[in-house]
Amino acid sequence: MQLSSLMRRVLLYRGTFHSAQKGIMTTPRKMQEVLEELQGNPYYGKYADKIAKVQQVAPETFQSRVEGLAKKKIEPVKGRQFSQLLQPKEKLPEPLQANEPRLDELLKLELVQDKSADEIEAIWQQYHLAKDCTITAVIPSKDFEVMEQRAAQFPTFLFPLPRSQGYEFIMCQFEGNRVHLTPLLYFQVHKENAPECLTITHFKELQQKKGIVLMRGEYDGNVLNAKEAQCIANQLQMYYVQADERKLELLERFTRTPDRFDHMDLVEEISSLSLG
Repeated sequence: MQLSSLMRRVLLYRGTFHSAQKGIMTTPRKMQEVLEELQGNPYYGKYADKIAKVQQVAPETFQSRVEGLAKKKIEPVKGRQFSQLLQPKEKLPEPLQANEPRLDELLKLELVQDKSADEIEAIWQQYHLAKDCTITAVIPSKDFEVMEQRAAQFPTFLFPLPRSQGYEFIMCQFEGNRVHLTPLLYFQVHKENAPECLTITHFKELQQKKGIVLMRGEYDGNVLNAKEAQCIANQLQMYYVQADERKLELLERFTRTPDRFDHMDLVEEISSLSLG
């Protein structure tokens, strides 16, 4: 998929939060500038009807997030950029791949060689109990292989995150053994400098001998809490691992035929998923 096509699809979602424009005259100058940038989408007019249909999704949440963006100074991301990840057909620069963490930086592998998969899972969970802003899981190799196959086909997707006033959309991008996630609004405003709210790393060192892949997610506590981070990880598993024809259809539509994609279908899918 070419960059222009993916950027087109992502930018269409700017209109999702259209209702926030009502507060432009009373917002700070910086917030007005951010809103004007969001409304500059060249496809805005074409999708005006659909935008009007969904403009009430989360107006209050949007306003608070934009106010935060207006105040927050975003520094350039070192070592990787989202714009580079939006070109899955092109090989990423070596430094991006080399920066992936290794399991032996967290766990003494020689101490678990004689342990069973269940024992390693207990050790992995115990290790992270006292660590802030992390979520963990142990994935069977068979499931992880499915995830890798789907990630190669559908490297970018969106997940709706329930908020008190509606939903916020989180953009995910696969890169090597990691999944990078950022609020869609952050990406629309800051593009390649968008800060991540959650980074999920898959450690494959034990995949062959023990039949498991260890997962570790590190989230920004200023953006997400533990339940919200887990909610996103659950959706990742739902779309990229489970044998669900409906979810596969949404992945396919988002990637292959974006003009037919309706993000409200994602909200319907998560309606039965508990944050717990």
